[in-house]
Amino acid sequence: MKQLRTALVIALLVSAALGAGYWWGSKSNEGAEVKAGTAPVLSDGAATGGKARKILYYRNPMGLPDSSPVPKKDGMGMDYVPVYEGDEPQGPQVKISLDKVQKLGVKIEPAALRQLTRTVRAVGTVQADERRLHTVTPRFEGWIQKLHVNTTGQPVRRGDALMEIYSPDLVTAQQEYLIAWKGVQAVQGSGADIQASMKQLMESALQRLRNWDISEEELKRLQRENAARQSLTLRAPANGVVIEKMAVEGMRIMPGEPLYRIADLSTVWLLGDVFEQDLGMVRPGQPARITVNAYPEKRFEGKVTFIYPTLAGETRTAKVRVELPNPGGLLKPAMYASVEIAATPGKGKTLTVPDSAVLDSGTRQIVLVERGEGLYQPREVKLGARADGYVEVLDGIQAGENVVVSANFLIDAESNLKAALGSFGGHAADGGAPGAAAQARPDQGHQGGHEGR
Repeated sequence: MKQLRTALVIALLVSAALGAGYWWGSKSNEGAEVKAGTAPVLSDGAATGGKARKILYYRNPMGLPDSSPVPKKDGMGMDYVPVYEGDEPQGPQVKISLDKVQKLGVKIEPAALRQLTRTVRAVGTVQADERRLHTVTPRFEGWIQKLHVNTTGQPVRRGDALMEIYSPDLVTAQQEYLIAWKGVQAVQGSGADIQASMKQLMESALQRLRNWDISEEELKRLQRENAARQSLTLRAPANGVVIEKMAVEGMRIMPGEPLYRIADLSTVWLLGDVFEQDLGMVRPGQPARITVNAYPEKRFEGKVTFIYPTLAGETRTAKVRVELPNPGGLLKPAMYASVEIAATPGKGKTLTVPDSAVLDSGTRQIVLVERGEGLYQPREVKLGARADGYVEVLDGIQAGENVVVSANFLIDAESNLKAALGSFGGHAADGGAPGAAAQARPDQGHQGGHEGR
């Protein structure tokens, strides 16, 4: 009996030694697996294209920030998800619980290529087209006998009679022309030299009348009637309206003295004052929309034709000329107007995000990039041109990445609160992401501009 008892004790001791050795060997293998640089390796040819990828760690399946170096299950029995080399998040991240995301009203939008179009707004006044202004001035001395156009604002057509003028010089020039013309008729049977001399004399008298701006119609009448008239008719040089009238019946006129100013208002200019910071967006050929107080329900369409080369130092604005048709003559010179110019940078489509996505700390511009449900990564970006509701991104993100466009400031404030609690060893109180401070440390500055707003 005593020998049997001794044998049983020895057998139990041997079994215990074998079990302890097996347990020790298993723990040693696990420790070797999780040493730095010796993480588990997945060999899945279908998933990795025949290349083995290293498993860095296992993350919580519910998105919580805790991780494990070895496979494990969470409190609900769900397996932790492996994170492979190359898939790990770059830089610090901000974790917000899903219920908090809903409460904050977080909205996202992908960064995309867009043609930036910015509406440049300016004010200005309607002006007559300078190329369609005409001044009526005589080229001879005389007296006004009768006015056919006697009011400012009266419309005229090209060739309409403006006034009757008496001038002794004109009467003399007419008589000289008639004498020369009759002489040409009288010497038709004479020698060629005499005929040429008389024709030259007639052409000289005719050219003198033309130099005085006598119309062809008056010259034909003179030939037809074969008699000099005491007065000649001065006619309108173009279509338009009389915007200034200096002529008065009976007044003496001198060469070069202005009698009428006529403006063709079928096309007008709008001279808008564009601020200095907007000038880089404005170019000739861009469409413009004009509104005036007199007709608030109407919209007039025009086009930018010229940008003036000088700047007003007092207002820091430059004049921009918009040319537009004026059907019905509704637009009148000196009218006050507002103009909207559809301006583009001229670079084609560029990578843009909504301007609400940018958190500007003054020294850095940050956007929050969505990395998963409730997981956001701050990115520093370099910005370019701005347009209506969008801003160009020159560097920092890529097309297709989702950025937070609403409640990003609240996320920023939330992450700063968690970082502050984490620095005192506390935990987030909202039940969302305990230990989030480890992902967004104050000393890291969030790498995204969370720098003590």
